[in-house]
Amino acid sequence: LTYYISGGSTLGVESALFLKVELSDHKEETLQRVVTAVEQFAADNNDADVQFSLGFGNGVYEAATNQVITRAQILMLVMVYGVVSFLCLITFRSWRSVLCIMLPLVLTSILCQALMAVLGIGIKVGTLPVIALGVGIGVDYGIYIFSRLESFLNQGYSLAKAYQQTLRTTGTAVFFTGLTLAIGVTTWIISPIKFQADMGVLLTFMFLWNMIGALWLLPSLARYLIRVRVVTEPESQEISATA
Repeated sequence: LTYYISGGSTLGVESALFLKVELSDHKEETLQRVVTAVEQFAADNNDADVQFSLGFGNGVYEAATNQVITRAQILMLVMVYGVVSFLCLITFRSWRSVLCIMLPLVLTSILCQALMAVLGIGIKVGTLPVIALGVGIGVDYGIYIFSRLESFLNQGYSLAKAYQQTLRTTGTAVFFTGLTLAIGVTTWIISPIKFQADMGVLLTFMFLWNMIGALWLLPSLARYLIRVRVVTEPESQEISATA
């Protein structure tokens, strides 16, 4: 990590002094602590003749990258959830339906970040798109399950009966799809490449948890958010197994 100190001279020519500091590691908290200290020192000591600022080096570049990623993460999540929520609202025309589909995805994103913190996986350029990918795939599961559940409710089934029929049809497809995707990326975990191993852990977690959220959490939310009006209980009616 290099600091750049610039100042004038009696000859009117700019001069500079570089101070190099060796860091024990380049963890985000370490870099942020050093950057904060330098910025505070510069704010307290800069004057017309001497200016203190961050110079160059791997630490400076990584600190700047971390700052950009932190801002980009917030913007990315707002845009992803905003667009997906808007499209779900257009499709189902009900804010209650949007909540049923989106809340499991929000929970998955929170748990994914918690997992990254526990495993020491930092938010980097490579890991940043993982949460967006999880939302994009997870919303498919939610739409499949909710649309099928809604169709049975519109036929007059109770929520419990509609949920049973949904599990027998679309639920089976969602379960095996999520399981297949998870098994596919699980093999990445044993990769000697750390980035690929980290992606294997995160994607496996998100594929499985999105599937669980769609199959079990979504219907639980529907129990409290969706207004069900039971017209009839067509017990003898055969339900197509086509998802």
